[in-house]
Amino acid sequence: MLSSVHSPRFLLLHYRWPNLHFPPKRRHFAAAAIASTKSLDTSQTLTLSSSSPAPTSPPASQILTIRKSLLSRQTTAVELAGDFLNRLHRTEPQLKSFLYVSDTVLREAEEIDRRIEKNEDVGPLAGVLVAVKDNICTVDMPSTAGSRILGGYRPPFDATAVRKLKESGAIVVGKTNLDEFGMGSTTEGSAYQVTSNPWDLSRVPGGSSGGSAAAVSARQCVVSLGSDTGGSVRQPASFCGVVGLKPTYGRVSRYGLVAYASSLDVIGCFGSSVADTGILLHAISGHDRYDATSSKRKVPDFTSQFISKDLLDSKPLRGLRVGVIRETIDDGVDPEVISSLRGAASHLEELGCLVTEVSLPSFSLGLPAYYILASSESSSNLSRYDGVRYGNQVVADEINSLYADSRAKGFGSEVKMRILMGTYALSAGYYDAYYKRAQQVRTIIQESFKEVLDKNDILISPAAPSVAYKIGEKKNDPLAMYAGDIMTVNVNLAGLPALVLPCGFVERGPASLPVGFQMIGAAFDEEKLLKVGHIFEQTIQGCNFVPPLVADDFPC
Repeated sequence: MLSSVHSPRFLLLHYRWPNLHFPPKRRHFAAAAIASTKSLDTSQTLTLSSSSPAPTSPPASQILTIRKSLLSRQTTAVELAGDFLNRLHRTEPQLKSFLYVSDTVLREAEEIDRRIEKNEDVGPLAGVLVAVKDNICTVDMPSTAGSRILGGYRPPFDATAVRKLKESGAIVVGKTNLDEFGMGSTTEGSAYQVTSNPWDLSRVPGGSSGGSAAAVSARQCVVSLGSDTGGSVRQPASFCGVVGLKPTYGRVSRYGLVAYASSLDVIGCFGSSVADTGILLHAISGHDRYDATSSKRKVPDFTSQFISKDLLDSKPLRGLRVGVIRETIDDGVDPEVISSLRGAASHLEELGCLVTEVSLPSFSLGLPAYYILASSESSSNLSRYDGVRYGNQVVADEINSLYADSRAKGFGSEVKMRILMGTYALSAGYYDAYYKRAQQVRTIIQESFKEVLDKNDILISPAAPSVAYKIGEKKNDPLAMYAGDIMTVNVNLAGLPALVLPCGFVERGPASLPVGFQMIGAAFDEEKLLKVGHIFEQTIQGCNFVPPLVADDFPC
């Protein structure tokens, strides 16, 4: 497999991609034109700072490394858990990734060690510490969805995804911070705390799954679960320099996921490598009788086609058709982000891909349609939190005051605004003008993706229009924050899978911030996305996505 994931400390490496312009639609990238650019020769796509060590090996699977170490008795589950917990407790005061840290981690690790000592089966995820977003139910742990109205709530059951992880031997290390009910793009919308980006503590980690992304990036856990309604796994993955996967709608059971927009919500995966993300997805996928929308399709071994870097030929992706979405590289996207995408496209072409530009004319319609549909569904889903059926209750003299005061004190401002937007869109006088039209746009988007994916194996785009921005920079400008979802919401409207991979760095003052790109596949084609992502990850040169916060834990 791959070499150890414990890579040397982060490198101050920055892509110096040529100042390329994409060719016209359906024309191939011209290697000669790339080579002739004057800004930089393509053989020198990376520049090392004078203090940077040499480029390092690609990230290995931490999960497979842990399993091998445990079964060979090279280390114990208690020792591994102790290492992660020490790092978590050292970095948590600065990051604030977690809303709750389990006090049973070491006891569960001891039980794994006892079973290994007796030569008992311990499951494929034995000893793997998994963080879980706090809108995914976990028995005997708080599950607040980042909201005061669910403060102190401890579900009597595990979400199906969590149950499957535990059955595979994983240890749930704790619950991660999020924007309240998943409504936000920065994790500033949490009712409890603001999470920082491990690469620059003055910046956001993205959202709404920012806590889960930051925890993986800072190596506070091995992998983590998030949820993705309009990009809440993929955008934080790009901001924090980790791998993020949004599965096809129905691939993973939503049972136990606190509902935001039920027709868009999916549980997704974070990892520091493509292999770990694929292994995690395999563990949680499959039909669930508690979720009628879960698919009965057979779950493949997503990592079965992974090939070690040493066994790859010169063109391992020969013939793969890759479409660059033209509408994602227009005005409004940071030039450095576009440059990184172009660099990723050029690298895919070097691997043998046939890279062309494609157009999705309906792409710009996705954002307004998404916010109408998501707000409408949330206004319905959140009606249950009235202080009587669900949610914390305030003292009141009569029932109407009880409902009103419980919701007023329990919900944050962003949640209230989206409930109002959704209620308005669903009202009798405006249903046809807004909600019905948004559903029609959704159908158009689904058909557009199908048409383009019939001619291409995968599509690529930036994961976000920018790198991570400063905490507070967009908090009071909701429209600017909503616009940041433009790259991701169409995928949810179409119900397709998407994988985000880190592909370079952008300089922002004293900090070097990671940037990722998004690969989109046909429905239930996660296996292809992961295979391509694994090859890309192994062959990209000179990038080591370990943030400076924990760089000393991974010395050269």
